[in-house]
Amino acid sequence: MIIAGLSGLYHDAACCLMIDGEVVSAVQEGRLTGIKDDGRLPVAAWRWCLERAGLGPQDVDVVAWYEDPAARAERRAMMGLPALAEDPARAIRERLGFEGPLRCFEHHAAHRAAAFLFSPFDAAAVATVDAVGGWETATFAAASGVDERSLASIRFPHSVGLLYSAVTSWLGFPVLSGEARVMGLAGWGEPSLSGALRRLIADPRPDRFRLDLRYFDFGGPRLYSDALVSLLGPPRSPGGPLTDHHRAVAASLQALLESWLLEAAGWLRARSGLDALCLGGGVALNCAANGRLLRDGPFPRIWVQPAAGDAGSCLGAAALAWVERTGRRPAPLEHMYLGPGCDGAIAGETAAGAEDFSGREAALLDEVVERLAAGEVLGWARGRMEFGPRALGARSILADPRRPDMKDRLNRQIKRREGFRPFAPCVLEEDAAALFGCAVPSPYMLFTFPVLSDELPAITHADGSARVQTVGGRHDPGLAALLRAWRARTGCPALLNTSLNVKGAPIACTASDALMAAADAGLDALVLGDHLVAALPGAWPALVRAWRPARADALHRDLYTF
Repeated sequence: MIIAGLSGLYHDAACCLMIDGEVVSAVQEGRLTGIKDDGRLPVAAWRWCLERAGLGPQDVDVVAWYEDPAARAERRAMMGLPALAEDPARAIRERLGFEGPLRCFEHHAAHRAAAFLFSPFDAAAVATVDAVGGWETATFAAASGVDERSLASIRFPHSVGLLYSAVTSWLGFPVLSGEARVMGLAGWGEPSLSGALRRLIADPRPDRFRLDLRYFDFGGPRLYSDALVSLLGPPRSPGGPLTDHHRAVAASLQALLESWLLEAAGWLRARSGLDALCLGGGVALNCAANGRLLRDGPFPRIWVQPAAGDAGSCLGAAALAWVERTGRRPAPLEHMYLGPGCDGAIAGETAAGAEDFSGREAALLDEVVERLAAGEVLGWARGRMEFGPRALGARSILADPRRPDMKDRLNRQIKRREGFRPFAPCVLEEDAAALFGCAVPSPYMLFTFPVLSDELPAITHADGSARVQTVGGRHDPGLAALLRAWRARTGCPALLNTSLNVKGAPIACTASDALMAAADAGLDALVLGDHLVAALPGAWPALVRAWRPARADALHRDLYTF
């Protein structure tokens, strides 16, 4: 049985393909079009998933859409917002060429399915928290096998996610993408305004949660009202200077979120009677809050959907369609390397600067380790790319975490982003406890842990934490081998790992993407499959900026035929 899951027509669209209950491929639209968080119908992602499997639209048994279009239309009408430019069903028929059964599932049902049905647990409490999907903004359930029991839900306009987004907007960061920046900024401040921000919540109880709506304007572009300005002061202009007051607001907002999630987790543990928790929805990507839940919460076992946001809802929709047709759970997700590969021939333009290490893996690793030890910053693009928001060692930028100047260099010169933004470490699983007190595997960078060493300044955040990726080697053998070679050479089992892109661009996907991203970022070298490219063309950054939108338009200009 072949099922395609789709999400889109909002932000961060994606497609996944499930064959006989196993997810065989998944990719976000923006990774293929070159537009970060591309929210259009996932035309390119649909085409890639099918072509990789050697299929056409007629081979798909059912397409599963990640939300109920009627519920979304009703909510938008109530808010005075215009209807969607495209009807999902019509668009899927006309633009994807699919004529078979189409199933639309409720948005948070897709989030819950993505969180629980792919988890390693037979039974678990499930919490999904986001800005809004359909009418719901958070749900709580107890799940076992393929069954679930609803425990409570929070409905729009009352939303923890929208509260966080409104303050994100007040802080001058873009909604839907700036929330992660606020989480990073929070580590630089003190939560001295937590009392003031608690006024935004009229009732914090998870099953009766209510905002004080005087502070919000969810029908407007900024999401907050003048009452919030009276409470917090004049909003920061985008790109404006950051003050201690802004840092205190970010820290207080993060503390408020963590406090509420802990309260909700306690309530959910008591109501469900279960000791495992699955998390989904965009708020589940807040790794600082997840780390707090793991350290101080009531659940000893927690699994967070690695693609917890709307992109990952395509997984949940496909899983729901599978359960509906078979009565069985899909196979658990054991890794997220589900996207396009980038191995193969090197483009002719770079042949002169590329050395082929095919059949000489040890020599390649030795060369990379020596370059990293010398302070170089390298791109690392090997195998199939990651699905979800994190670079997990398939499309990464790697550097020495021991260098005090490395964080500032990466933020200022290479990533070209705010200096307060932290970087994550990847570390061998067997060394994670010693460096980070990490007692459980954390392969998806979804939890923060305390940094126990003072020799890793480039990956240590202002609050002494790090968003840790543990590397076991089963599904990421190349990265594990590199970390072992790095440990043997330096005594350090961790590397700095950030995504292979610059500010405003998606993570590199194809070999061409990787080459151009490396050139655009000014990296010292790029490992591309079995090649090491040390001479990156200086003219490519300008080429990249002209090429991305042209490619995106071309991918969406015509209907795809098979």
